[in-house]
Amino acid sequence: MATTTANAPDTAAPVRRLVAAPSTWLVWALTAVFFVFLVGILVSVVIDSVGRQWFTGWLPAEFTTEWYSRAWARFDLTHVVGVTVGVALTVVVISILIGVPASYVLARRDFPGKRLVTLLFLLPIIIPPITYGIPLATVMYNVGLGRTVVAVVLVNLVPSVPFVILTMTPFIEQINPAIESAARMSGARMTDVFVRILGPLLVPGILAAGILVLVRTVGMFELTFLVSGPPSDTLVVAIYRAMTSAGGGEARQLVSAMAFLYTATMLVILLIALRFINPTQLVARVRETREED
Repeated sequence: MATTTANAPDTAAPVRRLVAAPSTWLVWALTAVFFVFLVGILVSVVIDSVGRQWFTGWLPAEFTTEWYSRAWARFDLTHVVGVTVGVALTVVVISILIGVPASYVLARRDFPGKRLVTLLFLLPIIIPPITYGIPLATVMYNVGLGRTVVAVVLVNLVPSVPFVILTMTPFIEQINPAIESAARMSGARMTDVFVRILGPLLVPGILAAGILVLVRTVGMFELTFLVSGPPSDTLVVAIYRAMTSAGGGEARQLVSAMAFLYTATMLVILLIALRFINPTQLVARVRETREED
């Protein structure tokens, strides 16, 4: 008895070949090399900070965590971390209080010299900090503020306030001005419009600007180093002083332990930033708000 079989349809997915231009492979190769070197540096610092002696071989002969406690006591890191956090938070708050209203004026008002003002705000961000840091340091020492926390805060405000302004201005420009007009026609004062109407819409942008200023301030070396002293050093400056003190006579493991603490601090800040805000979605949120209105 003859039997017939139906040919089953071929449902196998087509095989896709990984094809890319040579320039694409070159970019990926350079990116991979960069990350390999970066990870290698970080791993070597971490291992050095927990190694008792490490002269030859891939790993130290003994491991210990005493370098962290010694570094904490030797360089008074409780005070240093407190100064770092206090300076960073103060700079963030003042920058937002000054930068957000200023960015609103730039976004909503036209006045003579507006482009010049915008250019002046851009200069502290695009030129090297050391360019204006030396004159700022001279002024701080002349008025008696050298080596104080106040001087550290003031010099860090110079690039931070323009950064907030330039970050928030495009954000405010995308908010429909009709929202403010409707609120004012209903009898709301300008303060109420800014706090109750614009405020909730600006929260994502303010959070993003504040976090970026926080990261910049914690990592700012040039301006802080020029005006700080042992009582007002931030963590990044304290690491430099530890490396150069006594002609480099400090144990390398102490410096590695401080460097790891600094790196861990920055990573925590970035993780918090990514937890509460996604900078790539800021514009999308504003546009969604405009579409709903």
